[in-house]
Amino acid sequence: HSKFVYHAILLSFIGHPEIFPLVFTTKTQEIFNCRVDEDVTEENCFKLIKKEDIIQDLKTRAAISDFHPVKRVILEYPGEELLVVFDANFQYGQNFYLVASEEAKENFLKPPDTAEEKEEKSEEEKERTLEVHACKRSVHKPWVSLGSEKEVEEESVKGYATKIKYMFSRARGKFGAPIGFTDRNASHVKDSYVECTSYQDKTFSIKLLERDVGIQMVPKVKEASTQTKWTYPKNAATQYSSRQLSYEELEESLSSEKLKEFVTSVHLRMEVALQQNEIMNAFFDDWKALAEDESSSGDKSDVYLQAYQSFTDPDYLKDRSISCVRWHPIIHGIIAESATQRYSDEERINPSDKLLLQDSVIIFWSFSDPTRPQLILECPHDIYCFQFSPSDPNIIAGGCFNGQLVLWDISKNEERLQNAKSITVGVKKSVVNMDDDENDTEPPLVRYCACSSIECSHKTVITDIHWLPDHFEVNRMGITFENRAEICVQLVTCSPDCLILFWDIRVTKTPSKPLFEKAKEKKIFDMPPGVPDTFKHLALSWKPLLKINLCKSDTRMEYSPIKICLLEQHHHYKILDKAQSMNKQKALAKEKPYAKMSVPSKKPLKALESISNNFFVGTKDGEIIYSDWKIKIDSNSGKPVSKKPSHKYFIHDEAVNTVQISPFFKDIVLSVGGWNFAIWKEGVTDGPILESSCMTQRYTTGHWSLTRPGVFFIGRDDGNIEIWDLLKKTHEPAHFQNISESTITCISPWIASSKQQFLAVSDDSGVLH
Repeated sequence: HSKFVYHAILLSFIGHPEIFPLVFTTKTQEIFNCRVDEDVTEENCFKLIKKEDIIQDLKTRAAISDFHPVKRVILEYPGEELLVVFDANFQYGQNFYLVASEEAKENFLKPPDTAEEKEEKSEEEKERTLEVHACKRSVHKPWVSLGSEKEVEEESVKGYATKIKYMFSRARGKFGAPIGFTDRNASHVKDSYVECTSYQDKTFSIKLLERDVGIQMVPKVKEASTQTKWTYPKNAATQYSSRQLSYEELEESLSSEKLKEFVTSVHLRMEVALQQNEIMNAFFDDWKALAEDESSSGDKSDVYLQAYQSFTDPDYLKDRSISCVRWHPIIHGIIAESATQRYSDEERINPSDKLLLQDSVIIFWSFSDPTRPQLILECPHDIYCFQFSPSDPNIIAGGCFNGQLVLWDISKNEERLQNAKSITVGVKKSVVNMDDDENDTEPPLVRYCACSSIECSHKTVITDIHWLPDHFEVNRMGITFENRAEICVQLVTCSPDCLILFWDIRVTKTPSKPLFEKAKEKKIFDMPPGVPDTFKHLALSWKPLLKINLCKSDTRMEYSPIKICLLEQHHHYKILDKAQSMNKQKALAKEKPYAKMSVPSKKPLKALESISNNFFVGTKDGEIIYSDWKIKIDSNSGKPVSKKPSHKYFIHDEAVNTVQISPFFKDIVLSVGGWNFAIWKEGVTDGPILESSCMTQRYTTGHWSLTRPGVFFIGRDDGNIEIWDLLKKTHEPAHFQNISESTITCISPWIASSKQQFLAVSDDSGVLH
């Protein structure tokens, strides 16, 4: 009993912040062997528990542990064992409490002795002191200084300033005299007061340079209450029974005209309601689902794309941005890219000599050697877009910064690309033996073999280029005819100069010239050594076949096309057999059919009515244009003029960077620009069938998936890739992943096999991933 009395007195003096009441469940009592009335009782109420065991219990049971409310106290406890006391009388409100300091624990475990024990101890101490005094004598020792007097002198307070002394005097006769207080005006008596006026002391005047002031708006809080009036409760109940019709009444009701009219009137509405029930759940809580999606998505990007290879070149790609990326249609593991100088607006208008002297090239890379290019195509200016010919991949067409169209023929270097180690379907192919000297040499530089006339080309940069399919061709009036040669011979280009041009790489018929002029032209147009003469007939005289001017219908202003999408074009390069495609290329390289074919054809061609002449165009101002490339005759002037666009839509806030037809649906088109994207369907004239909301990051490029119709990829200016799957989500991307620290400039997928697919992604820093 004396122990418990001491505990109550001790707690009142030591202080309660060291006591933490706890509730121990039966499970916790069994784990730490502190079961009530077995391990701990009212008399034996103390239990020492190791700190390690408590920490292990916190790790195992986490938030359900009984020690979780005092987790921080346990982790900061200095000792190895903590004292837990059984509170049988619920003095602190719970069945146990925790002692959180070593001093309090010692006071609990070692209480003071009783009065009798104290008297016995004091007598024993007195006897011991007497014995000690009797045995030992005090010995005087000299004082040895250990430096304490210096510490005392340093800590002592000394007055260094001279003290001011004041003396107050009074006549002795007035000591002890009574004092009477009166009121008087101080101004009436001379020298009765001293006025201390304020003045500016320049010594303490500090100029205020900057002041940081924060203002926090606090809403007004108003407390209000209301009480509904209580009314007398009254129980009420209603019971109804269904109406039972006889057989005759049912037959009469079902055969009545009124019922037939009712069913006819609600038939369409009922059908729509049933379709809606099949499409979506009418009782689905959209707000709750939106919160779940946001909580589950998080801010971390998904690792959906695995990095396979990266390409860059310090000589050709330094301080350059990759503008276009294309996979080789036939040779697996070969990819080509073009780069442009990152011009400022001032440098674009007034290019310096340094910018003009930099090399403009198209670089071919191989998976087998990511450090060295396999082939380099020389360009007259920076190339913003290029395309392989679908019928002959050795023929490449590219659009220049100055508006010219350029052609290359790489048939002589095809064997080099084939001999390079290419990786297909994840397996490395065998390598053709090559000499070490050949491996150490620089990659071959291939010069362009044809270039369009500057006067007849675009006035600004060519931003998009496409080959027309090999089953039709276009004449000067935009009418489509059959292509009997089944070779891609025509291209279409667009530029912000408001023009869309159609080009033909065949010989254009001109009036006959004298023999001496032909000999003179032949001498002038001789190709440089080492340059293929495949397109010798186009040298310095290549002009567009068809010119389309996009004019606005309501004003005299013109549209500035950036991207074009033909509804009749190659979705993929359909190569049936590799051996057949190689033989076809060798035959084309050997025969050189482009110089033998002429425009217009000698034989009459069959017009094709089934070919669509329509196309989509994305402009510099973010507009989507739907128009026709056929030429009409002006009724007033009688001259051929371009048709005005039939529809225009303003969807994007900035220039459109992607307009692409779906590889699975001929009438579905994807457009990307600014901060959103849209999906269009030909024939739907009231706008896109799907339009995304404005995102936080600007979109820079996009591309459809080649294997899944509802999937497409979008690049952003922060270096991330968004992967949209419309079958899963339409309000946010299904996945997104960081690819680079720079802006994504181009995306190009490639199918290596049914089990392996690649995605080429380029950025603004000259790196191809």
